[in-house]
Amino acid sequence: MKVLVSDNLDSIGIEMFRKEEGIDVDVKPGLSPEDQKNIIGEYDALVIRSATKVTADLLSAAKRLKVVGRAGIGLDNVDIPAATKHGVVVMNTPGGNVITTAEHAIAMMMALTRNIPWGTSSLKAGKWEKKNLEGRELFKKVLGIIGLGKIGSIVADRARGLKMQVIVYDPFVTPERVEKAGYTGVSLDELYRKSDYITVHVPKLKDTLGMLNKKAFDKMKDGVMIINCARGGIINEADLYDALKSGKVAGAALDVFEKEPPGMSPLFELDRVICTPHLGASTQEAQANVASAVAGQIIDYLKNGTIVNAVNVPSITGELLKKIGPFLSLADKMGGLLAQLSSGPLKEIIIEYTGDFGGLDMSPVTTAVLRGLLVPIVKDDVNFVNANFIAKERGIKVTETTSAESEDFTNLITVKGVTSDKPVTIAGTIFGKKDERIVRINNFRLEMHPSGHLALIHNLDKPGAIGSIGTTLGKHKINIGRMQVGQEEEGERNIILLKTDSPIPEPVLEELRALPLVKTVIPLEL
Repeated sequence: MKVLVSDNLDSIGIEMFRKEEGIDVDVKPGLSPEDQKNIIGEYDALVIRSATKVTADLLSAAKRLKVVGRAGIGLDNVDIPAATKHGVVVMNTPGGNVITTAEHAIAMMMALTRNIPWGTSSLKAGKWEKKNLEGRELFKKVLGIIGLGKIGSIVADRARGLKMQVIVYDPFVTPERVEKAGYTGVSLDELYRKSDYITVHVPKLKDTLGMLNKKAFDKMKDGVMIINCARGGIINEADLYDALKSGKVAGAALDVFEKEPPGMSPLFELDRVICTPHLGASTQEAQANVASAVAGQIIDYLKNGTIVNAVNVPSITGELLKKIGPFLSLADKMGGLLAQLSSGPLKEIIIEYTGDFGGLDMSPVTTAVLRGLLVPIVKDDVNFVNANFIAKERGIKVTETTSAESEDFTNLITVKGVTSDKPVTIAGTIFGKKDERIVRINNFRLEMHPSGHLALIHNLDKPGAIGSIGTTLGKHKINIGRMQVGQEEEGERNIILLKTDSPIPEPVLEELRALPLVKTVIPLEL
């Protein structure tokens, strides 16, 4: 069996492949996409970092390829749906660089606070500017952490060791768990208002893109300092520039950028900005960790069929996968839909299997629900292997029930999410052999294809409601690909599920919400 390493990989991983009997490894970083395509047909496994782009075009030429392994977490450079279509397992190595990234955030905060970059350049220029480079103490300062995942938790622990006051905002972690960890949970506005330092540790999602913007900066303390070692784009760089120029933000430490490499960013012209070229995971220890992890996972898969940290397939036999494959895809989308419709931290997930499932082991389907649910929350860390563990780690109770009786459908999966706010219930089924449908959202009955750009609209069941929605979208050149209407049981409202050719921009969503007969509009992506 042959393995291609197409990006720079620590020698420990390469040596593991070379020592493994029955496996040949070629190390060829820096190939052009065309050269990669010309040789990929020879290989059973591909090891990458961030440089190689695993496109649908590359995968179409990879006739022998069984597995792609990423030495690291992020998989933005892999076309996962195309890999799944070609039967290629995609693995990553979550956890290998969490300590490294957390330590970098702390280092950036300390360098910013004590003016270390400016002191270095000033002294090397022959100056002695002690008075001008007076810094601060971290002792007793308030550190606001946005996102208490693995990296955020380590940052919080290290900050506590520095005797800082740690406050946390994470809408997906219950206040009880934040308190149990020894920190103070706050609302986002309260975090903005109280923090001397704010550090970001959330994935880049639709809801987090540009979350630190002018509106957010206006709510912060004068002289706040901002640290971002998470993902570029979470901070609106133009608004950060204005906040730094005005003095509202006293300094910023950035390891990630909206565009990478960022070129000559206007932020680099400002004195109170320090920056590094995405070094959060760049330590010898982290690179060795992810290299040995990815090599071990790929060797185990090629020789034993063991799947570890896969993002597109659960660890089950091929025979079972054939039987429950359509339910896995449906369950994953139901979990994603539940995440987008829920508000407040999740406390419990109740999954009911009713109808004729032929005595199949449905535990992988439960895992698929959890994966779909957790991916929008913690992004790259979630896969079919660790979804159950992450749910447990976040205090989410998972309950499964099975019944042979189903009145309306041959088989039905119902998922109920219990939160600190109101519960959300979603039911789905398979028509024919693999035609996925969502057939219930809370008390509304409908028939929905779970894919694409969607909008869920609650409106009063009165003449003109649907027409006003269509007119508004038409005015903005947004085409409706499909519209489905369901009725509330014994109520006066309709539910409208729209599928549009493109996402509905936020200003248009607000215009829809302002229509007299419209109650709520929730954009969805599946």
